[in-house]
Amino acid sequence: MFFRDSARLTIPFIGAVLTASWLSLAAFSAHADNKHAINNTVVNQNAVSHKNLASSQSAESSKNHVVLISLDGFRHDYIELHNAKNLARIAKAGVRSTSLTPVYPANTFPNHISIVTGLLPIHHGIVDNRFYDKLRPSKEGSYAQYSMGKAQDDSSWITAMPRWHLAEFQGHKAATYFWPESDARIAGALPSYLYHYSKHADYQQRIDQIVQWLSLPEAARPLFVSGYFSLTDTVGHDEGPMSEKTKEAVAKVDKLIGQLYDRLNALSIDVNLVVVSDHGMTNVKDSHQIMVESLNIPDYFTVLNSGAQVRLYAKPEVTYEQIEDEKNRLRLLAEGRFILLTSVERDARHAQYNARTGDIIMETAPPARFKSEGDTHVSKGSHGYLNTLPDMGGLFVASGPSFKQGKMLPAFSNLEIYPALAEIMGLALLAPIDGEIKVLREGLKEE
Repeated sequence: MFFRDSARLTIPFIGAVLTASWLSLAAFSAHADNKHAINNTVVNQNAVSHKNLASSQSAESSKNHVVLISLDGFRHDYIELHNAKNLARIAKAGVRSTSLTPVYPANTFPNHISIVTGLLPIHHGIVDNRFYDKLRPSKEGSYAQYSMGKAQDDSSWITAMPRWHLAEFQGHKAATYFWPESDARIAGALPSYLYHYSKHADYQQRIDQIVQWLSLPEAARPLFVSGYFSLTDTVGHDEGPMSEKTKEAVAKVDKLIGQLYDRLNALSIDVNLVVVSDHGMTNVKDSHQIMVESLNIPDYFTVLNSGAQVRLYAKPEVTYEQIEDEKNRLRLLAEGRFILLTSVERDARHAQYNARTGDIIMETAPPARFKSEGDTHVSKGSHGYLNTLPDMGGLFVASGPSFKQGKMLPAFSNLEIYPALAEIMGLALLAPIDGEIKVLREGLKEE
């Protein structure tokens, strides 16, 4: 998945405590304005010296470094399916789950933000890769649209505290060599070390930089490092999850992860390596495509097609009766090709109505996809569907001093990752979250 550009919010949060922590983060941001750009890298020269704000656990947690790597679109069974020997080796030395359940929808940006906030999309604000916000009128008379990477220019699209800020705020440094929206200035702040996203960045350079960060003297060394690789998602879309080219993509990232693992183990400090993916991948067929234009949606709706769903946003003058009439009309057109989510189904998916989720959500299932006129790209693989479908399951493999050895866990929600890694690093949670350590608890060593 690729990151892009610019835009503002107010949607329901999880509770009042979040507002309080947000004010604290705003105070922190006053110390984080002095940044330098060096070869596309942003370095926070103030290096966040808030030791007085760190928890009593901070000194002890200095050894509990975490490197979190995302392999976009890496399905839970690719290790066996495509013979990922290094990931299998790391899993044997540590912990693996049979699958990692994404949040709904099973798309890149909502899931990456959930992994680093512990919040559902409806609470962190990024409800899909693209969406409209009915609280933000556009100059064209519709609504402002979020698209991937837009929080870099307007961080108010995100309504949560990502993990790098959690570490920085408690007196530690954090580094990110790409992660969706990691270059968003949350309350004016950025991680101490940051690379702005470029899809052309060399993969080997990413590994080298992560190792270099963790080789820094203790005072400059980040406690938390994140990295992101898009290759398996890109190839999976173009060629399908079972293709030879996807196997080659898996082999490439597997080799890099194996190298990273060995180099981290050679360091003089203890490091936990956690490798995840945002979602899986499934086969799709052009013969099952549903043309959005064939549905003749009235022009008093703003339409957003994300492939697995179509969201309809009623324009300001539209009445409740018109929305209900359109739902009934679309149900008659569906003929088993898609469903219109009921309030019960939206609740089950944590996609309840708000200004961003749409007045109407149509959802299809693989191998079908919604397609719009002018979209000439032929995809053989896709995601974004109901998050509990087996093929939507992602990857979780972890190894290091905080994890047990040779432990296979059942599938669990990616919302568990945030509180688990916070605990490993000795960081206090500064606001309520949706995630809770349940299944993953069985993979953690006891203190």
